[in-house]
Amino acid sequence: MFTSVLMIEKALTSADVEFVTTLHGDEQVAFHVLLQPRGDQADRLLRAIDDIALGELDEAARERETPEGDAAKGPAEQALDVSLTALRGAGSAAEGRMVEDHPLDALRKLVEEVGADEVIVLTDPHYVEEFFHRDWASRARHKVGVPVLKLFSHSKA
Repeated sequence: MFTSVLMIEKALTSADVEFVTTLHGDEQVAFHVLLQPRGDQADRLLRAIDDIALGELDEAARERETPEGDAAKGPAEQALDVSLTALRGAGSAAEGRMVEDHPLDALRKLVEEVGADEVIVLTDPHYVEEFFHRDWASRARHKVGVPVLKLFSHSKA
C-alpha cells in the first residue's frame, strides 16, 4: 500500500478527493491528513494580497472575518472530519490530526512516523509565499526526505 501524507488547510471538496485518490491509478493509498486552519497559517495582509491577485476582491474585504486561534479550532475539526469521511468514502484508508503549532515540524514527524512515500500539499494559491518559496510545499521539500507534490484546491470548500 502506498502511503501519502496530505497537508490541507480546509475541507476537501469532492473534486479534491477524486484528484488525490486517483493519482496512483489502481494502487491502494493510505492517507494521513494534517490540517492547519487557514486563520493560523498566514497573516491577514498576505491572505488579502492573495485574494486580490486572484481577483477575489470580496474575499479580500472579508479577511477580517476569518476565524483565528481558538475560534478556528471548531470549524477546522469539522473540516478534518469531512475530509476523512470523503477519503474513506472513496475507498482509501484515512486518518488525520490537527496541527497546533509549527506545521512543517508536524509534517516531518508524521512522515517519519508512518514511513510515508510522498507528501501532497493541497491548498489555495498563496502567491506571496510561493514567490518567496515560503509556502508549505517549498519549505517541506527541504525537510521531509520524500517527494513533495503541490496541488491547488479545485474549488471553495
